[in-house]
Amino acid sequence: MIDPLAARKREVPTDFDAIARRYDLLVGMNPGYRKHLRWSAQRLLAAPQSRLLDLCCGTGLSTEALRTTYPRALIDALDGSAGMLGVARSKDSLAGVRFVLGDAMEPGAAGLAPGYDGILMAYGIRNMPDRDLALDRLRDQLVPGGRLAIHEYSVADSKVAEWVWRLVSSTVIVPSGRLAYGLGPVPEQTLFSYLRESVLAFDGVTAFEARLRRAGFINVRTEAMDGWQRGVVHTFLAERPT
Repeated sequence: MIDPLAARKREVPTDFDAIARRYDLLVGMNPGYRKHLRWSAQRLLAAPQSRLLDLCCGTGLSTEALRTTYPRALIDALDGSAGMLGVARSKDSLAGVRFVLGDAMEPGAAGLAPGYDGILMAYGIRNMPDRDLALDRLRDQLVPGGRLAIHEYSVADSKVAEWVWRLVSSTVIVPSGRLAYGLGPVPEQTLFSYLRESVLAFDGVTAFEARLRRAGFINVRTEAMDGWQRGVVHTFLAERPT
């Protein structure tokens, strides 16, 4: 099946470069955004001194969730946007994290050696050109028994959740997202318009859980958020077999 958004996905890192310095301000208007990232980090259930990977780390908000939850862990963080990484690297709270510029589809090519005890991927799998191949490579980055937490939107299984997402994205996210471009030109198809469509096109919870199992993960399960994001954003949890 051809992904109708495949070509658009290749532009996403460049899109994030353009809004990197305003990203934290924008997501800060989303009630529960940071709290929910912490929940997903906590649900990873990593040991205190684990080796952890934050994949698609953006400006480091998800990295901060990992650092807060596991202050003694060794954390690597990868993103495809140099602009977003620049913001993440500037945060004193993330001193000691190794930030790497690279393609989340090929973490090994970016110099990340396998052997992670846990991987957090927030709002990233939806943007991968080949989700199945991405999950295969994520599995191979984990140690046997290593854990994966995918923090992601998924509304296809619920008409109520889909309605909530359409309402919030059309009336709040897309309009306010234009503020991210400041005084610069606003693209005809903004990153936030893409966000709305990519969530609607993404797997439902049942389908994504099945995709994780096909990729060889076990103990696959999904946990919910609260507030308006209940049924809209989820933590998908899975483990590499021992």
